[in-house]
Amino acid sequence: MLACLWPAPAAARLTQAELARVVVAPEPDAQAPLDLAFTDAAEGRPLRLSEAIGGRPTLLLPVDYTCGNVCDPMLSMSGNALAATGLEAGRDYSLVLVGLDPRDDTAAARRMLDQELGLPAIAARTRALVGDEAAVRRLTGALGYGFVPDPGTDSIAHPAAALLLTPEGRVARILSPLALNGRDLRLALVEAGEGRAGHLGDRLALLCYGFDAARGIYTPLIHRILGVAAAATVIALALGILLLSRRTRRA
Repeated sequence: MLACLWPAPAAARLTQAELARVVVAPEPDAQAPLDLAFTDAAEGRPLRLSEAIGGRPTLLLPVDYTCGNVCDPMLSMSGNALAATGLEAGRDYSLVLVGLDPRDDTAAARRMLDQELGLPAIAARTRALVGDEAAVRRLTGALGYGFVPDPGTDSIAHPAAALLLTPEGRVARILSPLALNGRDLRLALVEAGEGRAGHLGDRLALLCYGFDAARGIYTPLIHRILGVAAAATVIALALGILLLSRRTRRA
């Protein structure tokens, strides 16, 4: 799932030890530092990570704004999956991009948004953040997101991964942007938001579905489904007996 794509010459320049650092391995209860200050590409003003998240479940995409390989389809496919969830950006969830290369400026971030997202309603509420090396390293270190710059080819080897954060900034899931679909992403956002997004039907679905980390999708939990079905059967029988007893007394 966490495929790493970069120009072919980069593979020859990076050592095996360096490539081994290109992973996503957050610690249990990993927490994004919400006090980190970045620059918002859209407005050109300082913005703390807590403001970008806005107290909502957040899909965080670490990207290279000048990358012409994996980052473009990552953003495009993430946008399409978010649109297919039926949830509203800026109300039910946040989409936050963080540039991995501190040399990229706000113009590069806006250019990627304009060219690759292609969804005005989502793009208008997407936060594309640019920060210095210290801020980027602190954020990725806290989230267990490893990447390696290759100065020889001016590229960055990094995992093709999205981090789903809770409204408090904790890592809830690691998702593959290249394999997202609307249904699974909706359930993931509802789960990360602890029911603040979506509706009752989504929360009931989560009772019967669990996230399969190996496949990156939500799959039925047979034991839980059987338990819910058994409980519903017992309730239905109890209501039936109650109605029959009332009719008998009336007769």
